[in-house]
Amino acid sequence: METTKKHNFGAGPCILPTSVMQQAATAVINWNDSGLSILEVSHRSPEFESVILKTQLLVRELLKVPDDYSVLFLQGGASTQFSMVPLNFLTKKGAYLDTGYFARKAIKEAAYYGHVEISASSGDREYNYIPDCDLSKCDADYIHCTSNNTIEGTEIFSFPRSGVPLICDMSSDIFSRVINVRDFDLIYAGAQKNMGPAGMTLVIVKNGLLDKINKPLPSMSDYRIFKDNQSMFNTPPVFSIYVAMLNMLWLKDNGGVEAIEQLNIRKAARLYAEIDRNPLFAGLAGLAHRSRMNVTFRAVEPAHERTFLDFALGRGIVGIKGYRTVGGFRASLYNALPLESVEVLVKAMQDFEELMKSNMKVSDTELTY
Repeated sequence: METTKKHNFGAGPCILPTSVMQQAATAVINWNDSGLSILEVSHRSPEFESVILKTQLLVRELLKVPDDYSVLFLQGGASTQFSMVPLNFLTKKGAYLDTGYFARKAIKEAAYYGHVEISASSGDREYNYIPDCDLSKCDADYIHCTSNNTIEGTEIFSFPRSGVPLICDMSSDIFSRVINVRDFDLIYAGAQKNMGPAGMTLVIVKNGLLDKINKPLPSMSDYRIFKDNQSMFNTPPVFSIYVAMLNMLWLKDNGGVEAIEQLNIRKAARLYAEIDRNPLFAGLAGLAHRSRMNVTFRAVEPAHERTFLDFALGRGIVGIKGYRTVGGFRASLYNALPLESVEVLVKAMQDFEELMKSNMKVSDTELTY
């Protein structure tokens, strides 16, 4: 039975390239002609150990990770990192940038382990911008930020500078743009926003930061344990790591992070231009802080929201309903989303505008007669 591929703007799990899904589907039945499924292969086998190594090398190559950083694959998603970070590094206090829903979740978890200082917040305007902050005199154990706010649709384009270790949640924009890994002491990212299926969490950590840990920790919450065991202290998320490897190979074959960043800029610019032009819609995030990954907007007339969602669904457009606490619309433009899908959404917005104009003319005529 044939199915029509939808234009998937969902915020997570992320859209994946068709070629990646085809390779993953084959591997579920028979991985590398081994007669075994990737779902049942031993994680201690030489064959899968080579997958772990290859995935680590691809991360290093695509993001230009320096040699004095470790690349780890953990479980539990970014939400586990909210507590793992302070458990490892918080002694006197942690400094946090409060820029949205997931930043607040990280702050809440850190508070269980010690003192948390909010260095800056955009909560005064419903998190529709990235706040300025001077952290030159920060004396915290570390500074934590969220590079892209998936729900609110804002993104950090200039990261704070200080002499304090910088830790960043990059779950929803990892691999979407060029970064300088040396600007950070630890980066973490859940796989399901731009890498692959949920289950694996990428951690890139400076070895010097790990050397500063001087307290006993539970094994499953100790970065050093995973570093010393090549991310295989316990059974790793085999399938998630394998699909992430396929996705990184796809990214490499398509020009790497540098090339995909330019495509992502084009996709976001095209959609934002239509939002700004179309009188039926309005953007939610401040102009200077608009996310390239998660475009948030609303209907000028709230009554049009449900109507447009149904209208878009008729065009094969799915996943654009805004988060429940924000409302409106959210279109996620992850790496694998083609420009053609953005054009389909833009055309739907234009056609919806024409439809509303026609309805208004009909109503005016009815009133006249």
